[in-house]
Amino acid sequence: MKRRPTLKDIAQMARVSEMTVSRVLRGKCEASSYTCDRVRDAAKVLGYVPNQIAGSLSSNRVNLIGVIVPSVSSSVFSEVLTGIINVLKETQLQPVFGVTGYNLDTEESVVKQMLSWQPSGLIIAGLEHTDAAQRMMVNSGIPIAEIMDVDGQPIDMNIGISHEKAGYDMGRLIVEKGYKNIGFIGTKLDTDFRAGKRLNGFKKALSEAGLSIVDHEYYTGNSSLRIGKDVTQKLLGRNADLDCIYYSNDLLAAGGLMHCIAHDISVPKQLGIAGFNGLELREGLPKLTATTYAYRKETGEQAAKMILAAHSAGKKRNYEKVTFAPKIEIGDTL
Repeated sequence: MKRRPTLKDIAQMARVSEMTVSRVLRGKCEASSYTCDRVRDAAKVLGYVPNQIAGSLSSNRVNLIGVIVPSVSSSVFSEVLTGIINVLKETQLQPVFGVTGYNLDTEESVVKQMLSWQPSGLIIAGLEHTDAAQRMMVNSGIPIAEIMDVDGQPIDMNIGISHEKAGYDMGRLIVEKGYKNIGFIGTKLDTDFRAGKRLNGFKKALSEAGLSIVDHEYYTGNSSLRIGKDVTQKLLGRNADLDCIYYSNDLLAAGGLMHCIAHDISVPKQLGIAGFNGLELREGLPKLTATTYAYRKETGEQAAKMILAAHSAGKKRNYEKVTFAPKIEIGDTL
């Protein structure tokens, strides 16, 4: 087994001192550009990987930003991650990802592992955490950015939309469009707190108009077009008088639209359809489904920028909150 290249190996190849190599690789070189390039080239040829833990002992921090999200299998969170990556790629800070599967106990474990690396910051989806996870983040001494939800009390920085307002605004629009017999289809409502808040806001809007959800269908598992079709068929089979269905996400709504097309149900004349997220897949559907745009990529970008600013400012930093206004896109289905 080959041994790991050292600073001494690079120094010998570049014909400079180990101190110069160390300064160049830490971005603190005051030597000529020729010397710096020679050191970097030698490190590249040797396949040198710096020991970030050892290199950060003086500051007790590594150049990592922890990012914790419920899932990476859907475009919802991949767009958030894309926003984060786009900002951090121009810096020395690198994102490292953890996935919770919408489970707070799993999230607690991931938070513990992330913080054990002593990262320079942490970005985490949501405002709900276990007491232990909350304490670990509060006591971490690093910038914490809770993202994608502003309905609650943040630990530190906070970026996202109000899901209660998103649901409420969609409920108001559906009422204004004249729908009376309204159904709901959703998943993970016991663990996806943001979806639950949207439903609460939606119910509030209906209640103010003297209405309520006539029938609903909840299921467990990940969303898909197939599931959207199946649960729509199940709901309408049980209650054919429904004139509008609000879905907890766009993927389910797209499946609902496919069911309607297959069974000659006129949308929106016979049945109104609305989802959430503003996914690009809507643009490939026979009809553009109504939705609420949730600023996923923008949220990731803003979170990364706030972490960078806080990292640079140190103890003098501001504790910011950025709220994006939910934006309804009516499309062709309401």
